[in-house]
Amino acid sequence: LALAVAVGQLGTVVPRWSDEVSTCIVLASGGYPGTYEKGKPITGLAEAATLPGIVLFHAGTSHSADGQSILTSGGRVLGVTARAATLATATTMAYRAVKAIQFDGMQYRHDIGFASDDGSSR
Repeated sequence: LALAVAVGQLGTVVPRWSDEVSTCIVLASGGYPGTYEKGKPITGLAEAATLPGIVLFHAGTSHSADGQSILTSGGRVLGVTARAATLATATTMAYRAVKAIQFDGMQYRHDIGFASDDGSSR
């Protein structure tokens, strides 16, 4: 839909809706939101991307000079997103994909998708 708006073709697109839910876990650079280092090699992306229901959204990434590696280049590096029938399943899937990915200083919240004290999900 966003692309259709950008190219002036929104009237030609029919939205598709889903009853599924999504969970997104942001992988951040060490030191974020303060000062953080860039240029850390990221491994496990191919493995994580092949897991069912997983989509990786690159935010603070770049290619190495030789084009052979993906590197960190921002504070919020990746959005690891899973889609499933239930929040519990999507959350489990997203954290499984997170475990496949590694880079020096990687940090992320461990409570995404779990109930808070007031019963609402985060």
